[in-house]
Order: sequence, then structure tokens, then C-alpha cells
Amino acid sequence: MKRTRQPRTTELLRSALDTHEGDEILLGEFLDPLGERAYGFLILILALPNFIPVPFGVGAVMGVLIVLAGLQMVIGLEHPWLPGALRRRGLKRASAERFIRRVTPMLRWLEWLCRPRWEVLTRHPAHHVTGFLLVLTGIALSLPIPFTNFLFGFVLVVYAVALLERDGIALAIAWLASIAIGVFLLTLSQAAVDAVRTLF
Repeated sequence: MKRTRQPRTTELLRSALDTHEGDEILLGEFLDPLGERAYGFLILILALPNFIPVPFGVGAVMGVLIVLAGLQMVIGLEHPWLPGALRRRGLKRASAERFIRRVTPMLRWLEWLCRPRWEVLTRHPAHHVTGFLLVLTGIALSLPIPFTNFLFGFVLVVYAVALLERDGIALAIAWLASIAIGVFLLTLSQAAVDAVRTLF
């Protein structure tokens, strides 16, 4: 039996924009039709502000939301739950158009690298592992570590595209990156503790 082709990430973005009329699109309207793949879409949305020059603190906000998404995957929710205020969070259509134009080159490059394979890793129950490591990455993103937003943001984009494209190999790479982040934070914490001890 011939396998049905799944839409690519850039096609999902375009479709989400085109299927909703009006000058404003709500986040909930983007996510509801995507089912389990909505986690990938949500992570993508939360990752991308880390690449945009914005006031200090965006990493902390996005990091907390990544932790929230990761915890939902850990407990086994098949579709991400969002507080009502976030579901009703609107994005101007003109801003959404600019957003899609800016991210399309990077996403097309990732799409070229990714394809459906090892798909069992991109679905429940492997979501428990993904969720735990997303919590770790979200915590790291929320910490005031200089010049790391871009790095953590890129790792999150890999998570997002891997989940959207059903690419288990790309997801495994993201897992390894999160583990490396955890080791880095433990090393940094130990160094900070050692430095404080030398002062007393």
C-alpha cells in the first residue's frame, strides 16, 4: 500500500496561515488541527524568538514555556495544553507573513536533512524521553547565561522539525545535544560552587 505523504514543516506553516482568515491568528487555531505533531509546532514557535534581537529576558520566558511543554509530554498528554490566555494570544497576519519569510530558508535546509525515519522515537511513548530532555533544555534556556540563546534555540528548532518531520534520527541528535547541555550545566554549577568555596 502506498504511503500517504505528510506535509513538510514549511507547508504546515503556510497552511496554518492560509486556512485562517482575518487580520489576526490565534495560537490555539494553529495548534488544534495538528494533533500529536502540535508539540513540534509549539516548540518551533517558542524557539524562534531566541534568534531575534529583543529585550533581555526572552530566554527566561521561552524557557519556562518549553518546560511546560516538556512536562506535558512527560505525563503523556497527546496534544499540548495551553492556558486560555496563551490560546487566545494573537499574531497579526502581517507579522506572521514576515515570520514565515524569515524562517523559511532555515527550515528548508532542515527539511532537506530530515525525512520520516525511526518514527517510533517521534511518537508516544518515546515522548516521555523527549519531554524530560526538553525540560532540561528549557531550564538551561531560562538561566541568565550570556550568548546561549542562539545555541539553545537551534537545539529546540531541531527538536521541532524532527517531531514535525517524524525524523527519529534528528530527534536522537537533539536528545544528545540536551544531554550535553545538562553536562555543561552540571560542570558550570560545580565550577561556581568551587569558586564560592575559595572565597571563604
